[in-house]
Amino acid sequence: MHDVVIVGAGPVGLFLACELGLAGCSVLVLEREPEPRSPWKAEPLGMRGLSATSVEAFYRRGMLHPLLKASGVDDYPDAEEPAPPRGAGHFAGMMLDPAKVDVAALPFRLPSPAMEGVMTNLEAVESVLSERASMLGVEVRRGVTVSAIAQDDEIVVARAGEHEYAARWLVGCDGGRSAVRGLAGFDFVGTEPQFTGYIALATIADPEKLRPGFNLTPTGMYLRTPAEGYIGMLEFDGGSFDRSQRPAREHLQAVLRRVSGTDVTLSDVRLASSFTDRAMQTTTYRQGRVLLAGDAAHIHSPLGAQGLNLGLGDAMNLGWKLAATVHGYAPDGLVDTYTRERRPIGAWVLDWTRAQAAAMRPDPHAQAIQAVIRDLIGTRDGTTYVYDKTSGSSIRYDLGSDQPLVGRNTPDLRLEDGTRLGDLMQDGRGVALDFSIDRRLHASAMGWGTRMRYAAGPARNDLGLGAVLVRPDGIVAWAGDREPDREAFERAAGHWFGRPEI
Repeated sequence: MHDVVIVGAGPVGLFLACELGLAGCSVLVLEREPEPRSPWKAEPLGMRGLSATSVEAFYRRGMLHPLLKASGVDDYPDAEEPAPPRGAGHFAGMMLDPAKVDVAALPFRLPSPAMEGVMTNLEAVESVLSERASMLGVEVRRGVTVSAIAQDDEIVVARAGEHEYAARWLVGCDGGRSAVRGLAGFDFVGTEPQFTGYIALATIADPEKLRPGFNLTPTGMYLRTPAEGYIGMLEFDGGSFDRSQRPAREHLQAVLRRVSGTDVTLSDVRLASSFTDRAMQTTTYRQGRVLLAGDAAHIHSPLGAQGLNLGLGDAMNLGWKLAATVHGYAPDGLVDTYTRERRPIGAWVLDWTRAQAAAMRPDPHAQAIQAVIRDLIGTRDGTTYVYDKTSGSSIRYDLGSDQPLVGRNTPDLRLEDGTRLGDLMQDGRGVALDFSIDRRLHASAMGWGTRMRYAAGPARNDLGLGAVLVRPDGIVAWAGDREPDREAFERAAGHWFGRPEI
C-alpha cells in the first residue's frame, strides 16, 4: 500500500508527486494515456506561460535551470536587481505592454534568479518533473484508467480493470473531465458557457487575409499566432458545438470566416480541438481521503492563461500538508487548510475568466466595456494592476495576521553571506530566517529540526523585519520585528509544523 496514489500524470500530478516524494512519502501515479508524448504538449499547441509564482516554485526546488533549458531559454536574469517581466499577457485579447509594468509597485519584490514569467510548453514541464519524480522514487504507471473508488476511515482503493491500488490518500489530478471527481461524489457547480472556442493547426491558403495577434471583431474573436498555421477563434454560440466530435475542416473554416469577416480558406487541418468558457468548481477540495487539485477541482476558459499556474499552486500548497499528515506530525486540521486557502483563489480565477468572456461579447455593451478597458490598460497603473493579479503577486492567504507580509509568497530574502531563501528551500522543509543580532530564535527553531531549516545572520534587505518563518510552499507563516518574540514564533511554528520534536 502506498502513502498516496495520484491519478493523472500531467504537470499538476507530477509536481505534487515530486513534493510528496521529496518529503519521503511512497507515491504511485496512475495515468490513462499510454504515452507521455503528444503533439498537444509540444510547440506550438502546447505553449504555456508560467507566472512569476510558478517560476519561483521551480526555482525553490532546484528545477529552474532544467526547466529553462528544456524550454529553450538560455538567458538567465541578473539576480542583483528585480527582473522586469518578459511579457504581461492580455485581458480579453487586449494585449498589455510589459514596459508599462511598474515593478517597484509590486508588493515585496527583491532580486531573485527566478524570472518574471517564462514561456514554455507542456512537454518541457512534464519532462523536467518526470525526471525529478523518478529520482525521488515516484512510480508512474501509464495506460491505467480508474473506474471505481472506495474508501473508509483508514484507506482508499482505486480500481482500474482487474487491479486495485490501495493508499492512505488519493488525489485526483486528472483534468477537467476528472473521473476521480465524479467517482468520489464531489459537487461541481458554476456557470454554463457563452461561447465555443477552437484551436487548430492548419494550412491557410491565404494567410494575408488574417491580421496577426488577437482580433476582437463584431462577430467574435480570432487569433493568428507567429507559429505558422496555428490559429484560434471564439464564437458566441452558447457553447452549442458538440465537443465529443473533432471539429471538421468545413466547420472550422465557416467559423473562422464568420468571426474574421473574410473569405479565408483552410485547405487542410492537421489538429483541432474545442473548448468553452464553462466555469465550474467543486464546493470542497476534499471528500474523506480523496482530494482534488488542478482542473479536477476547477475548470474555466483558457482566457488569460491561468489554468496551469492555478494547478501548480494547488500542488505546492497541498504537497507539504499531505506529507505531514502521512507522517503523523501534522497539527489537527492541517490538510483542511488546503481547501480553505486554495478554493478562494480558484473562485477568483473563474471570475477573472468570466469577466474576460463578458468583455469579448460581440455586442455594443461589451464593445463599450472594451473601450474603457483599453484606456485603463494603456496606463502604467492599469497595466501594473492586471499584471499584479495574473502574476500571482497579489495572492495573500488569510492566516489571521495583520502583518502585511504574512500569508504572501516570500520574496527571495538573502543573507549577507550570499545565501538565498531559494537555496534553503530545495529540500522541501520550512525555513526560519533569523536576522536578530543575538540569534534569538535558534533554541526554539531546533525543536522542529527535521521539519524546518534554521538560518541566521544579517540580511542584505530584511524588509525591516527581525525574523520570518516560511512554510514549505514559500508562504510567510509569521514575521517578527527587529527583536522577534520567541513565544510568538513558537506558537506559529506549532500551528503549522505540529508539536516540537524535542
